[in-house]
Amino acid sequence: MTQKIDNIDCRILDVLQRDGSLSQREVADQVGLSQNACWRRLKQLEETGVLKGTRAIVDPKAFGLDLTVFVMLRTRNHSMEWSRDFREHIERIPQVIEFHRIGGDWDYMLKILTNGMAGYDKVYQKIITGFELDTVTGYFSMEPILSDRPLVLPDDR
Repeated sequence: MTQKIDNIDCRILDVLQRDGSLSQREVADQVGLSQNACWRRLKQLEETGVLKGTRAIVDPKAFGLDLTVFVMLRTRNHSMEWSRDFREHIERIPQVIEFHRIGGDWDYMLKILTNGMAGYDKVYQKIITGFELDTVTGYFSMEPILSDRPLVLPDDR
């Protein structure tokens, strides 16, 4: 990233992280810019990839998705080909809402959102089908305490 992000850009990003539905005029008003100046900054933030779009946050419980599972995976196979194939396999499972390659005792971590234990079992079967995995462990979330938190942006720019 080559764009220098200043305090005004950070204020724009902070406003949008808290409410992405605001109009350009409302964002400009909240950060103390003209509408044109705000538009130029927004376009620059989008073009450089700092601002990666906006989307609605849907309540999963409205669709019966009441179980969050963090799945830890360990494998003995670390070849580039295996990793690519496994990545493509996991990306085809829509209930996996986050997928991380991690360091430490585990190789991968998945965040799964599904409908109850029976739903998780179906996802689990999809995960393990066709791939030799050393260890698969699921941790079941009892309640989310903090999620979808906005990034803390530096204010010393």
